[in-house]
Amino acid sequence: MDKIWEEMYNAAKSVLNERRISDHVTCGEVSAAVLSRSGKIYTGVCIDTCSALGICAERNAIFNMITNGEQDIDKVLCIMPDGTNGAPCGACRELMVQLMPGRYSDIEIMLDYKSGRTVKLGEITPHWWIK
Repeated sequence: MDKIWEEMYNAAKSVLNERRISDHVTCGEVSAAVLSRSGKIYTGVCIDTCSALGICAERNAIFNMITNGEQDIDKVLCIMPDGTNGAPCGACRELMVQLMPGRYSDIEIMLDYKSGRTVKLGEITPHWWIK
């Protein structure tokens, strides 16, 4: 496994911090790290609200990347509440497709950090409506 995955895992783990912000908002149950094409790692956490105004950790990390002037994604890793990894949800995939139409297929996603199992976004999102 590339050393960059370890760096991304550690970056995501450093912001994983489940907490209740108010009676209506929790956050930090899931964290994510996104590697931009420039090689910089951006992190984010999920924010869950009672009225669907929340955001996934992956999109939060992507928005952090955009806020800092970048838009090209190379790799994505998230850490679930139980410490495992998983694929981004449909909304996160949709954002990545719209950010990088024609190039999203090559975004690499860590599915299982322990085994080093990865997948390309194009493999799990093969026939998207954006060409």
